[in-house]
Amino acid sequence: MAPVDWIARLRHGLQTLAFCLAIATLQQAFQPDRAYGRTLVYSVLIGMSIWAIIDLGRSFFPSAAETGWPRGVWGLGLVGAGIVGGWGLGNGIGNRLCELWQLLPAGAPVDPDADLRSSVLITVLGGIAGSYYFYSANRSAYLERKMGEARRLADEARLKLLESQLEPHMLFNTLANLRALIAVDAPRAQAMLDHMIAFLRSTLDGSRSATHALEAEFARTADYLALIAVRMGPRLATSLTLPSELAAVPVPALLLQPVVENSIRHGVEPQVGGGRIEVSARAEDGMLVLAVADDGVGPGEAAPGFGTAQVRERLQALYGGAARYDFSARPGGGALTEIRIPLAP
Repeated sequence: MAPVDWIARLRHGLQTLAFCLAIATLQQAFQPDRAYGRTLVYSVLIGMSIWAIIDLGRSFFPSAAETGWPRGVWGLGLVGAGIVGGWGLGNGIGNRLCELWQLLPAGAPVDPDADLRSSVLITVLGGIAGSYYFYSANRSAYLERKMGEARRLADEARLKLLESQLEPHMLFNTLANLRALIAVDAPRAQAMLDHMIAFLRSTLDGSRSATHALEAEFARTADYLALIAVRMGPRLATSLTLPSELAAVPVPALLLQPVVENSIRHGVEPQVGGGRIEVSARAEDGMLVLAVADDGVGPGEAAPGFGTAQVRERLQALYGGAARYDFSARPGGGALTEIRIPLAP
């Protein structure tokens, strides 16, 4: 016997009850000479009896995963047994209640044959319609669940593709800078190589899971900035601010580095005197706000680059409309990028 979802069964029962009330009302509209109370009693008792036999009875049979109903002839047989059994049980109980409550006054016009034909026809049509409705609803719910799983798998595959595109982009830039530096300043080239090894090690650790702690993301960003500082020297000043209460907050891996790279390449580096990069985190209105600010050339010149486009796509895939990516002018000069993602409850 399969486990019973009592919440779903109760919901089905309430829907069946509403369906029975609607049938009784329609019957009364077409047969106004009949006592509404009597019609209501039979409609509810027959309908609920059919529901109990079919909806509870299907738990005793192996059911299809996509519908929750017995397969093949078992399903058809259960519906047929439910209609026949529900009609007999509902009529039997209805007869007793109508006698007890005197819902059929003496002398009222009654045509037993017509009543029987009408009752059987309505029961068969209503039983088939109700069974098909619940069958279709279960199948639709199953298809929605499978579509949701497919979307999640597609999003995961898409994120892996974006990461595979971004890593070579950053690595090729770093190796090109390292090659140029070896010829003119070997000690700085050695320091740059050491920082690159540390950065790649943190990249490997981050690639083993889709998310990691915010402090790990900041450590990775610090390695990247140290790597760039070797090349730019005193032209680059940096600041990283991470409140201790936010250190363990989970965030997507490789989130900050593309934004920082964009600020350096399109904001700070074009200036002769260089500039300053400030990376910070804060909690605000139930959101985690990650900010990357620079005092470079400003958003008029600092158009978003390759990496930031990938960050936007990742945020959309992971959070949908719940996340925001804002790129704007910074008061006093430069550019400000803010990423807002929901804080886990």
